[in-house]
Amino acid sequence: MSIIFHIDVNSAFLSWTAIERLKTDPSLDLRTIPSIIGGDKKSRHGIVLAKSIPAKKFGIRTAEPVASAFRKCPTLHMEPPDHKLYHRRSQEMMQLLHSYTPDIEQVSIDECYLDFTPIAHLFPSAREAAKEISGRIRTELGFTVNIGIAPNKLLAKMASDFEKPDKIHTLYPEEIPSKMWPLPVGELFMVGHASAERLIQLGIRTIGDLAHADPDFLQVHFKSHGLSMWEHANGIDTTPLDSEEHDLKGIGNSTTLSHDLKSADDAKKILLQLSEQVAGRLRRAHQIAQTVTVEIKYHTFQSCSRQMQLSVPAGTTDTVYRCACQLFDELWNGTPIRLLGIRTTKLLAEDTPVQLSLFDFGIQEIPDETEASGKTSTIPSGNPDQAVISGSTNSDRRPQTFLTESLSRSKDTVFSDGPQTATPSLERQKRLDEAMDQIRKRFGNDAVIRGTFLTPKTDSTSQKKNKH
Repeated sequence: MSIIFHIDVNSAFLSWTAIERLKTDPSLDLRTIPSIIGGDKKSRHGIVLAKSIPAKKFGIRTAEPVASAFRKCPTLHMEPPDHKLYHRRSQEMMQLLHSYTPDIEQVSIDECYLDFTPIAHLFPSAREAAKEISGRIRTELGFTVNIGIAPNKLLAKMASDFEKPDKIHTLYPEEIPSKMWPLPVGELFMVGHASAERLIQLGIRTIGDLAHADPDFLQVHFKSHGLSMWEHANGIDTTPLDSEEHDLKGIGNSTTLSHDLKSADDAKKILLQLSEQVAGRLRRAHQIAQTVTVEIKYHTFQSCSRQMQLSVPAGTTDTVYRCACQLFDELWNGTPIRLLGIRTTKLLAEDTPVQLSLFDFGIQEIPDETEASGKTSTIPSGNPDQAVISGSTNSDRRPQTFLTESLSRSKDTVFSDGPQTATPSLERQKRLDEAMDQIRKRFGNDAVIRGTFLTPKTDSTSQKKNKH
């Protein structure tokens, strides 16, 4: 029988931040007071990324809005996230675990699966090995983990979610009826909130109820997901542990707005900012995308999203932005907007051969769904291809000179403040983006500004972004 460990850091972001804070202020341990890691309270930006045990007693939940957490506990202490620190601490833990075995699948920055089977002969038991590993993490790295021990990934994950913190739990097949089946059905891995509510409406309240339900009945109501939930409730999981490193699966950015947006033009200016960021990250990763997704979160905290397949995989700002605008027009119901996000997926290497369409030879690039949808996406009057050189940042006009040199190789590249009657072809847009990337790299992000963002009175308030 295989033996899998699921290793999960207890309140990772909060623990790692607390350890760092103790270095400068030994009197304040964030783990012992009501505290969270989150965003900016004043701007309403962000959600609760991690919480202390004392904060949990106030009913504060991970992923709830920061504003909501402060309503529950006005004296709550909040620290901003430090992703560089988290990445470093995660690497330290992974290095320690790799001293035991290379058979490790990291599934997030603070959790992983470890295949104990090949090294089982080196320890008296799996529990003793888990005690050694958790003890070393506590002593050498200063934080605690939960470890779940089971014959597959699903049960190991369920076991590690039992009582916390700093615990070791087993969940072998013979333990499922006593340890897992009495739990509420919503606690089963891969059963989301909506599915849990529907199951309860059907009279299925516990994981045990789900395990004993008729699989055919579940498939009628949930299709293939019904069978998957039934298998999980019975501890069935054949997913192998994958220790191979994989390429990036998606690149996206989102922004929680300092005030709710009520007009499409304002929303599309934010979409243009996000498109620049996402396309820039694609280029830095040397990737192109096959799909674009837009997410909207309303002021009611209701979320919706829609995605589009590109006719030609691309990583240009223009392509991402135009698709985002079309998706926005199809999605938005007029409700005030709290958050906007763009994500690109199905990534390919930028040198992957692609089949070009006739539209890539100097005529506007149109995604497959544009004509089929029957909808027209309106784009604000400030064309995304327009840009101006910022004189305030570089008075010697070196960016202007550099821009001219960068674009001299392509006489047909459009780069002006005036109106345009056609969209640059894909190849021309790529050269334009590359030139702007180089300017910003050499002279700073403010050296070149799109004309769309110029207003009679410059708004210096910048939106804070979340990468994912």
